[in-house]
Amino acid sequence: MNDIEKILARVKRNEDIERKFFAVEVRILSILNFKDLFENLLAEIREKFDIPYVWLSLMHQNSVTRLIQELGTSEMLEKKLSIVKPEIFRSLMGRGAGPILVNDDLTPYFQLFPDHEKYLVHSLALIPITYEGTVIGSLNCGDPTPERYRPGMDVSLLERLSVIISICISNVAAHERIRLESTSDPLTGLINRRVMEVILRREFSRALRYETPLSVAFLELEDFHSIKERYGQDFGDSALQYVGKQLGRMSRDSDVVTRFGSERFVIILPGSTRDDAQQMMLRLQQYLSKNPPILDGEKVILSSSFGVAHIQDAGVQDAISLLNRADDRLGEAKRKKRRFGKVISFDR
Repeated sequence: MNDIEKILARVKRNEDIERKFFAVEVRILSILNFKDLFENLLAEIREKFDIPYVWLSLMHQNSVTRLIQELGTSEMLEKKLSIVKPEIFRSLMGRGAGPILVNDDLTPYFQLFPDHEKYLVHSLALIPITYEGTVIGSLNCGDPTPERYRPGMDVSLLERLSVIISICISNVAAHERIRLESTSDPLTGLINRRVMEVILRREFSRALRYETPLSVAFLELEDFHSIKERYGQDFGDSALQYVGKQLGRMSRDSDVVTRFGSERFVIILPGSTRDDAQQMMLRLQQYLSKNPPILDGEKVILSSSFGVAHIQDAGVQDAISLLNRADDRLGEAKRKKRRFGKVISFDR
């Protein structure tokens, strides 16, 4: 092959690469959620450029990583996303914003690999991902041959890809944050009252259609105003977060936990009988009593009352009347507790 043929072959190869990069850009620029963005990005890079190993590394404790963790990941991302300590990432990438090519002594870079994935990699391209002007992670491409990513190679297309990914990250983060704020309580991260009511109507219709049990429980922290006055608003907020976390931990995947307002929570329990729901709330109540939050070494007891209603209760005709019945039972439990000085809840 003469020099002209070599130049023409190189131009053709570059044009082919350019088309592939453009296709990747078109595919990901319009995506507005992290799951689809990352899954499509990894799949497109792997397939169009025939790269055996493609994955993401993000630094721990930045706003994008926290948002992704809050939203939840997919099965594929669980395998292809590694969360790395900032000091480890910076020691490998430095503080520059340019791609890094490595094909000698990759051992230190194994810290960027997903824990449960074993890769046969002898050359590596690290493409930085930035958010609001700061590097937060990298798109990583690995190949079994040392020649694929040699230091000194032209990285202009990788730099372009870095810019495109970073733009997508900013767009998606803004969209996801708005979506999350519109559906969740900003303090506890639980779904908000508006979304809960939509879900309750859906579950009520389903329970009627298939003649399955459905229960709803109200939980209220007692004398919470006095706790905030004594220990401060910051502790009050952390106490609500603690209770929300325990509710989520002790409930089933099918249950729906929401912060209804102030110090009140609602749990929708599809498939649960009245007794099932009653026992679940008693377990939660006992756990909070035995494992109170601690402030400056002092245990701060959180007292609570709850009320449970079932779809077959008298007077329950729709989702809202079921919710109101649980609220009524909560009120009865609080009055009974004040009268007799002990934890009790009505379920009949």
